[in-house]
Amino acid sequence: MRDMMWIYGAFMLLLSEAWSQDPGTNQSTPVNFTTSTHPLGVYVVRHSAFNLGSNAELMCSNKTWNETIFVIWNIFLKDKTCKISFSDDGQRENFCHGGKSLRNTSRAQSYLFIPNFSHGDVGIYKCESVYKGGVDKYEINVNITVPPSASSWLEHEGNKMVAVCVAKRGKPAAHISWSHMGNSSSVKTQLDSHGFFTVESRLELPKGMDTQNLSCAISHPYWAEKEILIPKPRKGYAPWLCILVVVVVVVFLAGFLFFAQKQLIILRRCQHSDISTSKSAPIEDVEEVEPYASYVQRVNSIYNSSVDLFT
Repeated sequence: MRDMMWIYGAFMLLLSEAWSQDPGTNQSTPVNFTTSTHPLGVYVVRHSAFNLGSNAELMCSNKTWNETIFVIWNIFLKDKTCKISFSDDGQRENFCHGGKSLRNTSRAQSYLFIPNFSHGDVGIYKCESVYKGGVDKYEINVNITVPPSASSWLEHEGNKMVAVCVAKRGKPAAHISWSHMGNSSSVKTQLDSHGFFTVESRLELPKGMDTQNLSCAISHPYWAEKEILIPKPRKGYAPWLCILVVVVVVVFLAGFLFFAQKQLIILRRCQHSDISTSKSAPIEDVEEVEPYASYVQRVNSIYNSSVDLFT
């Protein structure tokens, strides 16, 4: 295996002037290299996208296992890199996680298998396949296709009726069209920090227009067919609901103020009662002293009367 790698390195060095690459293209770019008798290989740059949750398959060469000497996949993801390789002498390496593996088609052709494709599998996949008579090199920019969340409704904008159709958080951006044209329309596309697109189309409707037959169509690569939506008056945003909320808030505040006022009145009564009690206490003491004073006065009167008798 090591001797073969050295031979391959020397072989590639001799061909370095013949290899070329166009990094700015978005299409598959095969570059064929030939000698006077046999093809030596191809270099391909291409873009691929897979649906969220699907099983992805990436081909590096159309050569069969019997023709292949070794295959090396170098994978560059957002936050890590890994490597998967295989040689005809039975040596295998797999430093990738998530179930990535090399498999064979029914025609004994090698391919990279990625189960349950997710956001973590997005990246650049580079492959080298050395076979008897040449080498194929592939650089595949792999992305993900995520379906948007679709919704549509009718709303008032001043004295105008507006139909709104939204395709939220899809990848790539969705396309929106209307079954009827209104007075004017606008489309706004937003890209968030996670790479998802939200597309909003607003259609101003003529006065008196029958909206029963109005619909918006959303197309996206994830869907085999367009998503057709019929806009209805938006629930939860009617004027009467706003009025009801205001009334509830006012009633709550009025009840709270009434309760607070009642508590304040009770508190003031309690304080007034305490003050009255403290002021009437000395009077009760006088009433308790008066019987004793009368008793002393009567005793003195009797005593004085007795003295007068004896004198």
